Amino acid sequence: MPFAKLSHRVILVFSVISVFAASASAQMTATAINPVTIATRPDGVTTRLETDPVVVSLAPADDYADHGATSIRRAHMSPSAPLLNQMIVAAIDARLGTPYRLGTAGPYRFDCSGFVWSVFQSAGIDFERSAARTLWSQFTPARGDERFQLGTLVFFNNLKHVGIVADEHGFYHASTSQGVTYSPFNEYWLTRVDGFRRVPQFENLAALKKPGRVEVE
Repeated sequence: MPFAKLSHRVILVFSVISVFAASASAQMTATAINPVTIATRPDGVTTRLETDPVVVSLAPADDYADHGATSIRRAHMSPSAPLLNQMIVAAIDARLGTPYRLGTAGPYRFDCSGFVWSVFQSAGIDFERSAARTLWSQFTPARGDERFQLGTLVFFNNLKHVGIVADEHGFYHASTSQGVTYSPFNEYWLTRVDGFRRVPQFENLAALKKPGRVEVE
């Protein structure tokens, strides 16, 4: 009889040990799957941070509300944007901040029409380097929604200045004071708009390639 009681106790002890072993193994597995990182908050409190991958929103839904240049570039550079749009935005982005100099078309200085010409050259659209007034006379007027599509040209100040439309909120251009920059269609610029022109694409380029002296602003 004492032997039977002892056997039961031994079995019970082994059962308890098995449960603890299984629990420890599960905890080790969980730790391996879900490692933690020790971090210190700004208030000095130490916390444990799970390192499992999570989906994080990098910006609120109204991220584009300010219509800044960065937001516009990010919107047009999305994978769903047409390839030509992506190439135009990439070319503009590479030139942002470049200083202004009259009569130049890059790569280290641009005037307004030189900037426009250089961007479209990079995007694979070739036309003669000309002054804003000449581009106005050569290109087709933009109608309706075309006026505020990426890549449309916008002309100002009695055809003395030209930029590339980003969207209905603003445009890119070579500014005499800021170099290549983004400007919003605010009251200042809207009162100076002469009109809009669409840059011809590949099927219409041959007629625009005319020999002669290059004009500048």
